[in-house]
Amino acid sequence: MPLMMRATERTAGLVRAVRQEQLGFSTPCAKFDVKDLINHLEWVAEMFESLGRGGSSVEQGPYAGDFPERAERTLAAWSRPEAWEGTSPAMGLPMTTLAHMYLVDMVVHGWDLARATGQEYEPDSEAVSRALHFTDRMVETGRQRGAFGPPVAVPDDAPRFDRLLGVIGRDPAWTP
Repeated sequence: MPLMMRATERTAGLVRAVRQEQLGFSTPCAKFDVKDLINHLEWVAEMFESLGRGGSSVEQGPYAGDFPERAERTLAAWSRPEAWEGTSPAMGLPMTTLAHMYLVDMVVHGWDLARATGQEYEPDSEAVSRALHFTDRMVETGRQRGAFGPPVAVPDDAPRFDRLLGVIGRDPAWTP
């Protein structure tokens, strides 16, 4: 939970700093511009709030510009001990797996947004370690489900965050 909180707070801070004129900027996530990426984050927050409360999967709605508020509700849902127990009825996955999926989204999409908008971003090192360990185990499933792209080669001795980005299909050297 502390890792989720720190990653969410960092990403929410980045979202708050986005200026209107930046919404059309490209991001390292090829299928999203900045506005689409924030809309995706809104959906992620809404989805994981529902899942954390034992609810169903939700459809992505239109851009609302309220990611930080949605993210607070997500964290509230996951702050309950029962949110971490058992298997999600909606997804058929252990709740701890869902929490890791959320963490990966916050860490990586935070970087996407920072890179696209020229903001500083230093992900939490413990969150990066946890996200890398999780994605190393789940990468093929993630690719099959369209969540991760083809791997990007990075040196074996690259920083952990660069390795995480490469595993899920991001080029750590991406610039706008």
